[in-house]
Amino acid sequence: MADAPFLPFALPEISEEEIAAVVETLRSGWITTGPKTKELERRFAEATGAAHAVMVNSCTAALHLALEALGVKAGDEVIVPTLTFAASAEVVRYLGATPVLVDVRRSDHNVDPAAVERALGPRTRAVIPVHFAGVPADMDELAALVAPRGIPLVADSAHCFPGQYRGRNVGTLAAVTCFSFYATKTLTTAEGGAAVTADPALADRMRIMSLHGISRDAWKRYSAEGSWYYEIVAPGFKYNMTDVAAALGLGQLARAERMWARRRAIAEAYDAAFRGEEALDLLARPADRGHAHHLYVLKLAGRAAAGRDRVIQRLKERGIGTSVHFIPLHLHPYYRETYGYRPEQLPVALDLYQRSLSLPIYSRMTDGDVDRVIEGVRSALARGPL
Repeated sequence: MADAPFLPFALPEISEEEIAAVVETLRSGWITTGPKTKELERRFAEATGAAHAVMVNSCTAALHLALEALGVKAGDEVIVPTLTFAASAEVVRYLGATPVLVDVRRSDHNVDPAAVERALGPRTRAVIPVHFAGVPADMDELAALVAPRGIPLVADSAHCFPGQYRGRNVGTLAAVTCFSFYATKTLTTAEGGAAVTADPALADRMRIMSLHGISRDAWKRYSAEGSWYYEIVAPGFKYNMTDVAAALGLGQLARAERMWARRRAIAEAYDAAFRGEEALDLLARPADRGHAHHLYVLKLAGRAAAGRDRVIQRLKERGIGTSVHFIPLHLHPYYRETYGYRPEQLPVALDLYQRSLSLPIYSRMTDGDVDRVIEGVRSALARGPL
């Protein structure tokens, strides 16, 4: 297998129809925020069960806009699980607030509601649950903790389109839910994201702040129905999505169900191959959650637990790409030096990080690719001590 082509950890699936739609948009003369972006907002709101969707240029932008719209400011605290990507906490710092990092559950790597409860305090202004790998966090338990205190949930759903929680769409469970359309995600616009909400006031504020704080429908000023006149109502940001990206997103959204079904089939093949392996633990998938299958995470167990890096290297030698999700935030220099976090302070996330790896899972993978990954993992585990 050493001479086989390298199998990347992730690849987007772009159809010829989507390429044609992008080219058509380029030729239309309207390439920045415009009618395609507005159409994607309508369709994505429907797909997520939300009343309103605001298209932006990243999930990071969506999270920032959500916290700003909810009034998070300097001196406030926002609770964030440590096992997440940089964006979940850095947006808190954009507003001068303090991210309070908490531990996760061993079973599904989602934020531990008990840890959230311990971290709640008089300065807590929001909680950001992260739907890890595509499995929704326990939103009912979190809501029961924060709702009586008037604290909103802002869901980081970068991994979780499409996702379901106890029969409800993942886009309906928080004050604002934020999605990513990055190149590796289940739906891509190359770079992009969305914030969805049931609250028209929040949607309006996020939309205005996404384009320099200019009054509503500022993009129309270059259209026949628009006007050159505009008003700046707040010092906003430059977070708008382009119509070029939205043209791709519309095509992706139309194929989202089929691409998700392929990811699910790959996950099921991995489950069948690895379930019962003494050296491996699988992420829990609670029966009441609909999994988006953005990631497939393996955890080394028993005597193999310390050998994660050697397994990654052995897979690389066989031409198979992997990744690690994530290096916990409290281990990074910024959070250690700024807030004094110690590695052992959030022990579950530390342990999971040290023995986890993520396998390739994307809709372009063939059955042969999947078999190759399975055989690669088995070989890596069998090839001498870890």
